[in-house]
Amino acid sequence: MQTLLVTGPGGAGRSTVAAATALAAAREGRRVLLLCGPDADPFPDPVPGLRVTPVDSGQEFRTELAALQERGAALIGMLGGRPLGTEELTELPGAEQFALLRALRRAAAAPATDLVVADMPPLHQAVATLALPAQLRRYLTRLLPAERQAARALRPVLAQLAGVPMPAQWLYETAARWDEELAAVQAVVEAPTTRVRLVAEPGPAADTALRTGMLGLALHELRTESLVANRLVPADAAAAHPWAAGIAEQQRAFLDAWAGPRLPVHEIAHLGRDPRSTDDLAALNAARDLAPGPAPAPGAGWTVEDRLADDGVLVWAIPLPRARKSELDLIRRGDELLVAAGPHRRIVPLPPALRRCTVSGAALTDGALRVRFTPDPRLWPRER
Repeated sequence: MQTLLVTGPGGAGRSTVAAATALAAAREGRRVLLLCGPDADPFPDPVPGLRVTPVDSGQEFRTELAALQERGAALIGMLGGRPLGTEELTELPGAEQFALLRALRRAAAAPATDLVVADMPPLHQAVATLALPAQLRRYLTRLLPAERQAARALRPVLAQLAGVPMPAQWLYETAARWDEELAAVQAVVEAPTTRVRLVAEPGPAADTALRTGMLGLALHELRTESLVANRLVPADAAAAHPWAAGIAEQQRAFLDAWAGPRLPVHEIAHLGRDPRSTDDLAALNAARDLAPGPAPAPGAGWTVEDRLADDGVLVWAIPLPRARKSELDLIRRGDELLVAAGPHRRIVPLPPALRRCTVSGAALTDGALRVRFTPDPRLWPRER
């Protein structure tokens, strides 16, 4: 099964392209599940092979918080609190991201499904959402390390004496449950069959947003499947109207800049109206190339190059296409490396060999940040 995450700069038409992609795949005979907003079902009539699942973040929030209150009822009572009623619960900021991640986890386990197409938030928010499971798991591990659960044998006795579950035990059990759920979502996001499809209307603003967003995708090792250039001015319209010719020329200039072997570009002409029907969505696939192909084998990713014999260093290559030196930063913290690229940050554990080295420099070359590590004589095994 494949998962295709459709995102792009705000207003680029990503929801429309997600629906058109799902329709194209279903008409090729695949069993498709489309995840979309609660009020965004784009198909007024059933489409064979296509199921639409709205993601209702408000309902998800109420259900999850009610369950959390139920599990912590004893602790709430001990503290003199009163549980909130369902009718009192209004979703908080961030609820949409968590609801979408849970929906992705459920969709990945859905039976009789060949392709999941997810209508994601705008690009910058989508990157943050997809990075969230790994980030939260790291926070849980640092703040509530499982090995620090002291006096486990005494907890049942203490709980019996107090008459309620001990807060620490409840807290650790909740953290373990959250970690398990986050791990399941992270497995879906990082699976080789999960890819990101970008949608943009060619122009200077979109180019800036794409560069920054793709930097974040690369930093978090999220695979990009293709770029859909949306709302292109048709050739006949450009020939008939001088103002349209100027827009078409600008679009073509950015299309030429975006084209490349590493990122296929699909072109969608402007219909002259907002797509409203199934026929309109089908018309967007005039080139018959919106249905995603088979997922390719995973790339090399972040690789460590052994240059000890020649230069006395190990080099960790981090692909960051279109990155600029001025927006990059590195911080070594113990056995972890913090990498900042523009507005995006990621903390990654060092490979075992690099933990016995010191960072001796870095350079941005050929679209990759190459971090040099020099073996620490105190930790590196000596040759005999």
